Amino acid sequence: MPHLQPVPLSDVAEDDIRERFEHYRKTRGFTPNSIMTMVRRPNIVRAFMALNQAVLYEGTVPTETKMLVSLASSYASGCLYCQSHMANLSSIYQASDEKIAALWNFEESALFSPAERAAIRLALKAGAQPNEASQEDFDALKQHYDDGEIVEIVASIALFGYLNRWNDTMATTLEPLAVQVAERAIGPVGWEAGKHGG
Repeated sequence: MPHLQPVPLSDVAEDDIRERFEHYRKTRGFTPNSIMTMVRRPNIVRAFMALNQAVLYEGTVPTETKMLVSLASSYASGCLYCQSHMANLSSIYQASDEKIAALWNFEESALFSPAERAAIRLALKAGAQPNEASQEDFDALKQHYDDGEIVEIVASIALFGYLNRWNDTMATTLEPLAVQVAERAIGPVGWEAGKHGG
């Protein structure tokens, strides 16, 4: 049970926010309950949505890679809500269910390039508490990414540091489509909705 219920879309007064929420519904298949809760403070949800756009959808790192990095970071932190969302977005951005499930064994899987492995390795280490990122991890990244792309990767990890804490603290209820995709793509490797199951 969530600690705060999402605000119904009909109660969102700000046109710019309603428009962005509708964009999420069209691209993801639903508007996330996380931002439907956050909207109680319109400037917070606006700032979050702008940061989310800049981090995940702009730059030169492939979007699929950033989605998988975000999934790995959420896996390391233990946020089941964000794991389901990032399984959904990884799928939307062309990662196969096989590749999404193989994330848990990315070092050995032939489905991942050396560049993806370097980014995912950092995400797992940086998403852990205490943070385990090292110079060795950045040396590996620099073999595949320029400095601006490294900023994109670290920004993706940091964005999910915020979201993982938001959703685990709020016990945000998962949306049915997110559950469906997560059960299909990462259920076989142990994912379950936990406290986010409503």
